[in-house]
Amino acid sequence: MNPFNPKVSVGMPVYNGERFVAEALDSILSQTYGDFELIISDNASTDSTEEICRLYAGRDRRIRYFRNPKNLGVGRNFRRTFELSSGEYFKWAAADDLCAPEFLKHCVEVLNGDSSVAIAFPRTAIIDEFGCKVSDNADSVDLQSPSPSERLRKLLLNLGLCDAQYGVMPIRFLRQTTLIQDFAGADICFLAELCLYGKFHEIAEVMFFRRFHPGCSSRNRSNVEVQHFYNPGSHKELYLREWRHLYEKVRALCRAPLNFQEKVRVARLLLELGTWNRRQLLNELLLALKWGTNSALVDKEVTRRKQG
Repeated sequence: MNPFNPKVSVGMPVYNGERFVAEALDSILSQTYGDFELIISDNASTDSTEEICRLYAGRDRRIRYFRNPKNLGVGRNFRRTFELSSGEYFKWAAADDLCAPEFLKHCVEVLNGDSSVAIAFPRTAIIDEFGCKVSDNADSVDLQSPSPSERLRKLLLNLGLCDAQYGVMPIRFLRQTTLIQDFAGADICFLAELCLYGKFHEIAEVMFFRRFHPGCSSRNRSNVEVQHFYNPGSHKELYLREWRHLYEKVRALCRAPLNFQEKVRVARLLLELGTWNRRQLLNELLLALKWGTNSALVDKEVTRRKQG
């Protein structure tokens, strides 16, 4: 239990982050807004991550360190940091990214001033493994429309790297969502659901520095590889990304407290999305049929050999 009641909870999920985690922790501890707790959930790291985090926790009472007995996968570990939080506002922080000192201050000011905002976040710069700026992220997801369907439409048209998920969010909104789930691209579905509950406020100043390096989760991997990254316990060799994303967006629509007119507009938008992606959806169905047929043939052959 947290001995004090912070305004903001910062959740840092980490796995084998020894190279960058100290720098990431320093960037949070250097915030000019100090009313926060920092929750570290270590996903059974095998490097020196535990030693580094325990050292920091011993120096600053705002840090709480937890270690999972086994690797839960990235989705479960993200949710774990939220479950351990106690603040009014919540922010995820990756163990290899950096935040400018004014990050929390400006985001909290936005949320304090407008209760209809579901997430406040600054603009992003991409940095490399050495901390050198590579580029600015051109995502435009400043969603100020009072209409949930319009916010969702703009999000789906402009979302790229999902940097907004590292902004600051009221916990009362987060509790109504499914958070980050255990499938590849779950951050996209999370933001799509969150925008049905409130506005996205983008702060014009660059204050978030997202690091791309050879070991980061954003590196190109197959859908199956990413699925195992999100959920190590999964033994699936087939992942139907487009179908899963469409399904999760329909589920989000069913849960969201929207009036009838907005539900119809969002449903129409999802139908348009399915129509637009019909080729990918069809290809995934064909792949599933082929995979299922091959699996059945393999099982039949194994059975035949066992029977002699």
